[in-house]
Amino acid sequence: MGKLTQYSASNLVAEAKVDAGKWNQQPSANEVAQTVENIQRRGIAVIRAQNSDIALETLKDLIPPGAEVMSCSSTTLIEIGFDEYLNSDTSQWRDLHRVIVAENDEKKRHELRRKSVTADYFVSGVNAIAQSGQIIACDKSGSRVGAWPFAAGHLILVSGTNKIALTLGDALHRVREYAYPIENIRAKRAYGTSSKLGKWVILANEEIEGRVTLILVDESLGY
Repeated sequence: MGKLTQYSASNLVAEAKVDAGKWNQQPSANEVAQTVENIQRRGIAVIRAQNSDIALETLKDLIPPGAEVMSCSSTTLIEIGFDEYLNSDTSQWRDLHRVIVAENDEKKRHELRRKSVTADYFVSGVNAIAQSGQIIACDKSGSRVGAWPFAAGHLILVSGTNKIALTLGDALHRVREYAYPIENIRAKRAYGTSSKLGKWVILANEEIEGRVTLILVDESLGY
């Protein structure tokens, strides 16, 4: 388990009224191994990490100093300590999110946000993973999923093994029945507005070798 926050799943599931027993279980070692094999067959590199601390160190190793980095709102990234590191004096990356927030002109800020999906390195959590290897995400606006299919130079995904579902259909249901209701509660608390199942992406195959890497953590992270 990573660093718990007020927006971690354990603090929101009761209000969201979701079935954590169905959608947030740890798969068996064999199921994880088969999932990894199927993901790799789809052209996506997988790096296993035993815990959130190792996941963060792995992520640091993947992104060179001075690189242009964009990340999205992700409880998983917060729980492994990525946001804290990115905002520290230790980080040597160019944080595009900080550049966007610092822009006072609304039109320019929107343009920067739109272009940020083409970052050299885009770091993202995921909503669900099918044992058959497809990786799924869903956004209200598309600010995250826009980077997934092609735009980002390098896409680094981080997920706990708790997000693995049996089939692609189950993975889609996991988003609707578990991840979205919790995210909706988080959005209301954090922003005072509801979330939506606005834009979906299913990463089924990657043609560019080395472009997409999944750091798969042997813990329950995010939702």
